This record gives sequence, structure tokens and C-alpha cells, in this order.
Amino acid sequence: MNNNLQKVFEYHETTKHAQQRYARSLGYMDWATQPDPFRTYNGADEIELPLSFDNTTPPYHLLNSDLPAAPLLKESLSQLLQFSMGIAAHKESGGSTWAVRCNASSGNLHPTETYLVLPPFMESSQSSVVHYSPKNHGLETLANFDTKFWDSLPKNSFLLGFSSITWREVWKYGERAFRYTQLDAGHAWQSLEVSAKMLGWKLTRLDAISDTDINTLFGIKQKNRFFEKENADMLFVVSPLKTEASLSIDALLENLPLKYEGIANQLSPSMQHWDIIGEIEDATTEQQIAQKNALKLLSSRKPTQESKKVVLARRSIHIMHKDTSLIKKEEFHTVLGSVNGSLDSKEASAHLAIFVNRVEEYDKGLYILVRNPRDIDALKEQMHADFLWQETQLQNLYFLESRDFKMASKSISCTQDIASDGAFSLGMLCNFSEQLQSHGAHRYKELYWECGMIGQELYLESTSLGLSGTGIGCFLDDMMHGVLGIKNNNFQVLYHFTVGRGNVDSRIMTKPAYRRIEK
Repeated sequence: MNNNLQKVFEYHETTKHAQQRYARSLGYMDWATQPDPFRTYNGADEIELPLSFDNTTPPYHLLNSDLPAAPLLKESLSQLLQFSMGIAAHKESGGSTWAVRCNASSGNLHPTETYLVLPPFMESSQSSVVHYSPKNHGLETLANFDTKFWDSLPKNSFLLGFSSITWREVWKYGERAFRYTQLDAGHAWQSLEVSAKMLGWKLTRLDAISDTDINTLFGIKQKNRFFEKENADMLFVVSPLKTEASLSIDALLENLPLKYEGIANQLSPSMQHWDIIGEIEDATTEQQIAQKNALKLLSSRKPTQESKKVVLARRSIHIMHKDTSLIKKEEFHTVLGSVNGSLDSKEASAHLAIFVNRVEEYDKGLYILVRNPRDIDALKEQMHADFLWQETQLQNLYFLESRDFKMASKSISCTQDIASDGAFSLGMLCNFSEQLQSHGAHRYKELYWECGMIGQELYLESTSLGLSGTGIGCFLDDMMHGVLGIKNNNFQVLYHFTVGRGNVDSRIMTKPAYRRIEK
């Protein structure tokens, strides 16, 4: 086993929560060093984007249809960014105001940043590297240059990518924060997938690009422009047509200027240093591997509201109303069906171990949604021998054990009532050690990205049905493994989620996402 893989296994084991010991964190909220949730580049030229609230978007249930592609205009680019990485609303309570964004984030801390590489566009005769500023819904120009790179892509194509500032999560969650940062990158990925589908655009992740090259493209390697460390995550081609995932960006890199404009704002006056975070960041910085992981959106269902309304209404619910959380069988099937497999099921590695509490026509108990048939024999071998493995009315969903798991699910989720008071909760059980040993340490991040994508889709699908969902990052890893019978790291649970009917706190007021809509 190479050193990077060893670091991954050590990090994962060290950052598990247990009844006797939670993963280490500061232990209190150091408000004096709370990071700014918005990155800006001081000195960079700013481009204000038009708001898209009045734009007509397709019904949510039709997003997986073959919709016509919108042209690449300032307005369409604005819509893509606003309904994926933009602010959905502001919340106000007790004198405090905070932004809620379209992409979910652990603790609403938002470590994910968005960069674009645009062809000559918006009256510019040159290509450009820009940073998306969700606070003002605008673009900050970091570099202008000439290149023939676009000749290799369909017309109206451009590049978009994500990076992460782990410190934003470390501030609150300490050593476990790297996990949450990667989940949020997955949330962002699926948010972008959905927003692109609204415009009929195709999203292709470039899987042959190294983290180092993405850092160069975004200007992140220019360390003198940054106070906090920022790390590349992924890079996409956004285009009217599907493109090759193996596309090279060497021709683009050759044309970039050596120095970019703008100095990144300092997010905190000081930072807590955690050796383990730097070690896991370094260990997982490798060449990326293919992970064709875009989720299918269910299309054979009743008509739904406009997709923009679903995206803007998505929230993380803190309280589930157990007396009204009984849901219909069809709703249960629709929510799970939206994440049942992927466009390339050979790459799917996360399965859903589900505690059913309140679903019509379903017995209370433990179920599993096997998202990749490759793993079913291994799952049967690794999990409790007396599990039933009975087929259900939903393809790939198996009934394992009849029992009331409400108290168990609450205990596993750090005694949070939302895990037991909803219709169902689940843990995302990933093919773990085999994937890491086969593909390398970078796969650790990608497994979390897959779980984050699933979580974001569960949020949206639940919202489209008038239900509520919440991602749960705090759970007792090995207690969950014990319920399933898992005794080694062949499979590991990386993320939890709950669905039901949430209580709306009337004390929290909702304000407009952007002030300029009031003008």
C-alpha cells in the first residue's frame, strides 16, 4: 500500500464519530475567526449579471428530457450560475441575517468556489478566466488572453470548475471537516447538473486533468494572491453537445498569462492549524480518474412545478414533524428512483441503507437500495447473514429486517430527532477499500462527491413533492456498521440523510436573495 492510501485509511478511521469519542474539533465556536462565506478578488474587474428570477424554466419532472439548448448569452450564463451556486434567499432571526444558497452545504459554510473559462464573449474579443461571486451575482475577471483552444469544442462551449477552501469547514468541524468539504463539492456538482439541464446544456467532467493543472487554470498556484489554502476539485465542459471526457487542456494552459489580476480577500484574521487536514489534502491530490456519475432525474411521474421554484425552495430542515411525516408509497419510490443508479452504473459506488419509519404499504424496518449490481454479492457476504434480502416493488430495493429502527437511527445520527421523526432516513454505504486500492487516494474525494450528488438530488426530489430533506454529516460511523453487520472497511458509510415533513420556524423571516430585485 502506498503512503497516500495509508494516509487516507488513517484519516478516515481517525475522524470517525463514536459514542465514547467524537472526532476532534475546537470544542467551541470561535466567532472572532468565523470565515467569510464569500470569496472576492480585490482589484479585479467586475461584471454584473442580470437576475433570472423572471426566466421561464422547464417543469422539474421534464429535466431529463431532450430539451433544446439555449444559446450562450450573458442571460443564459447568468441563469446557470444563479440556479446552481447563487443565493436562493436571505434568512433573518434575532438580529442576525444569513444567506441560503441553491447548493446545500454543511453548516451553511460553503467551502466551494466557482471559476469559469470563457471564449470571446460579452463584447470581449479575448478569452477570459473569471470567478463567480454569488454575493453580488457577478463575475470577477482574473485573466484575459488569446487562444485557439475553442476550435476543438462545439460552438457555445465553455469551461466551469470548482475548488474548495477547507478552512471554512475546519473552523467549525475540526478534523472531520475534509469529509464535509468533499460532500459539498458533490452538492455543487449536482446543482450544476440540474441548472444546466434547465438550459438544455450538457455537462462533461474532464477526468484526465490533474489537480495541479486545474489549480494553474484557476490561478490558485499563485500563492501570493491568497491567505487561505484553496484546492482544485473538478473541471467541466459546458456545451450544447456531450463532449469527450478525455479532452486535453494543454493548448489552453500554454496561452494563460503568468500573473492573474485580483487579490483574494482574507476570510479570517487568523486560522487554527490542523496537521491532519493538510496531510489528507496532500494525499488526495493526484491525477483524477473517470467517474461518470451524473444522476438520472426521474421523468415518468406526475407534472411538477417549474424547476427554478424547486431549486429556490430547497432547504435543510432542522425539525421533522413526526405526526405528519407519513408519506405515500409512490412518493417513496419517486424520491429513491431519482438516485437509483447513474448514467454509467459501472462507476456507482454508493448504496442506500434505509430505515423506513413512516411509509404507506411498507413495513417498518431496514432496507437497502443497491445502486450497482456489481456489489450485491459482496454486500450479502459482508452484512448480517440473517438479513432477508426480499425484493420489493421498487427495482434494486431489498427488505432486510422487520423492526422499529427509530431509536437506533436517532442514536446513530448523534441523537438528532430528525433521523427518527421523518418518513425515512438512510446511510450511504460505499464500496470503499476496493475502490481506493483500485483507483488511488484521489478516489476518496470522489466517493464523497458521489454521496454529495445523491444528497443534493434527494433534497430537490423531496422538495418537488412538497416534502423536506436534510443531510446529516454527524453520525456514529461504526454504530451504523454494527447495525448492518459490517466488520471491516470493504464498505463504509460516508453520509446520512433524512426525508419527511419539516416544521417551518415562524420566527425566521425570509428576505429577497438579491437587493437589486427590489429596485
